[in-house]
Formats: sequence, C-alpha cells, structure tokens
Amino acid sequence: MRWRLELPGRGRPGYGRRMNRMERHGRGGLARLRYLDGDFQVLTPGSFVRCAVTGADIPLDELKYWSVERQEAYVDAAASLSRHRPANTPT
Repeated sequence: MRWRLELPGRGRPGYGRRMNRMERHGRGGLARLRYLDGDFQVLTPGSFVRCAVTGADIPLDELKYWSVERQEAYVDAAASLSRHRPANTPT
C-alpha cells in the first residue's frame, strides 16, 4: 500500500501548473516602461515590450536595445540602427 498525501485542491484544473518564463514578471501582457540611461523603470507590469521597428515581442529579460530620447525599444542592434538612420541615407 502506497501512502498518498491528500491536499486540498488536488485534482482541480491548474493544480500542478508550473510557472513558466513569461510569468516571472507578474502579469503576462504588454509592459509599459520608462527607458533610462542603462536601465528602465516598469510603469505597468507585464512580460514583454514591442519593438518600435519590427513589432516583435521582446521579453523583458532579453531587452538590450532602446532609445532614451524616443522612449522606444528595439529587438536588436540592426533595428535600432535603421530607426536612427535618416530616410534618404543609403544602407
């Protein structure tokens, strides 16, 4: 005979659900940030921001590129460069 611990709620939907990477930052939606020099401040909790150039979702723990002046995030260095390059400058 095996011993089994009876816990309240066991067997209900979502009982054994584990937290995933996106749930670490609170609510799992779009975050609002204030971009500072070398850091950012969370205004509205969420798990990601959107790239101002590509529209791709960027998880907060992977956010590396942003503009303090424009207050917008970028998915990578190429997106940041394309946003800051004048429109008539050849690539």
